[in-house]
Amino acid sequence: MFILSLETSCDESAAAIIEGKKDGFSVISSVVSSQVKLHAEWGGVVPNLAAREHLKNIMPVVRKALQKAKLTAKDIDLIAVTNGPGLIPALLIGVSTAKALSYLWGVPLVGIHHIEGHIYANFISEKIQNLKFPLLCLVVSGGHTQLILMKKHLSYQIVGETLDDAAGEAFDKVARILDLGYPGGPAVSAKAEEFRINNKLKNITATKYQLLDTPLPRPMINSGDFNFSFSGLKTAVLYKFRQMNDGLSEKEKPLLISELATEFQDAAVEVLVKKTISAGRKYKVKTIMLAGGVSANKTLRQKLLKETKKGLPGVVCLLPEIKYTGDNAAMIGVAAYFRYKLNHKEKTWKNNWKKLETDANLKISH
Repeated sequence: MFILSLETSCDESAAAIIEGKKDGFSVISSVVSSQVKLHAEWGGVVPNLAAREHLKNIMPVVRKALQKAKLTAKDIDLIAVTNGPGLIPALLIGVSTAKALSYLWGVPLVGIHHIEGHIYANFISEKIQNLKFPLLCLVVSGGHTQLILMKKHLSYQIVGETLDDAAGEAFDKVARILDLGYPGGPAVSAKAEEFRINNKLKNITATKYQLLDTPLPRPMINSGDFNFSFSGLKTAVLYKFRQMNDGLSEKEKPLLISELATEFQDAAVEVLVKKTISAGRKYKVKTIMLAGGVSANKTLRQKLLKETKKGLPGVVCLLPEIKYTGDNAAMIGVAAYFRYKLNHKEKTWKNNWKKLETDANLKISH
């Protein structure tokens, strides 16, 4: 079956067409119109500005997705759209467009939770691996940091989550503190990678600082549960930067920024990975997965693979393709395929154009 999917939860206007099969998926087309440059001036996403751009871009990306796939409306079997969580002005554009197309084309419509989409980005493959449940997914993005246990498809139990800032949010705030630009996650990661290359550090967690005299804290790493906290870590970077920056020469200041970026990333990754491995051991999982925008982080990917192999022998560790780690519509289509196939007899899909609603705080559910 061919699925047209839309994603407008934040600042990406995305449309994709996937072909769902019994044993895998083909991404026929995937189009993303990014607003990063537009929001960079403000250091973050401006909701109403994002909505205006979505309104301008959504139908062009839909048409482009159809053109690239060499398909027409008559070929589409299902429409999927992100209906939460996210920015309400942005979500409304995607959902309204999907509802209109569902009505005009007479095609069933499925609403998908944004995080569910990120989780199912791991399933984008021509041939799906025979995944074994229970499965534990570490979700790390600008708005979420969660450990989600899945005992079967579309069944979610949050066993750990951030108590304050999400990991991606902390990366963005640290980037602002260090004046590294927007978006912050890639900027901090790039600075840390540059530091390792310059210092010829091959080990992903090796450190060899010239200026930093003490390590940054690893918040809640020994808390005994699977929750996270990144607000204090971000504040520690701020205080350390203020404390040390004033006494440095102009030549030393860039080095301090590089060392702080590297140490912050190492601290965040260490906590994320240790908690994931501990939760995996407690719940006796057979598969570990990574999802969300921060899953593109090279250090996080490498360390999670390494520690899963070391701490959870026999457990499979899956990572999404880099191109599907950010907000995209292909992942929404894959999630919709599973949701529709498992409940395809429900009459609600046909009538969703009438009643599908958006929810900025939509909870992930069974």
